[in-house]
Amino acid sequence: MVQLPNCPICGSEYAYEDGDMLVCPECAHEWNPNLEEVETVRDAVGNILKDGDAVTVIKDLKVKGSSNTLKIGTKVKSIRLVEGDHNIDCKIDGFGAMQLKSEFVKKA
Repeated sequence: MVQLPNCPICGSEYAYEDGDMLVCPECAHEWNPNLEEVETVRDAVGNILKDGDAVTVIKDLKVKGSSNTLKIGTKVKSIRLVEGDHNIDCKIDGFGAMQLKSEFVKKA
């Protein structure tokens, strides 16, 4: 019996073959094991984010180096995805250029 790889999203060991693709029954992720998997950035509720998306902040965030707080519900337009811990680059009206973590935003 051939050992199939675990799901790259949730780590489930129950992936199964469907033609050339592998499918995870737990999170419904489909991938081709022969292609290099591109790392995806997901928001707080699991939506996949792309460059240019608009997002909304889901909790009040203290801004390092400032006495201001980024309030819940703040809309951010035209995000740019980058590598690193803070994986979103953006410009926010009233704050300027910032970096955010994807776990604190929701796709608008």
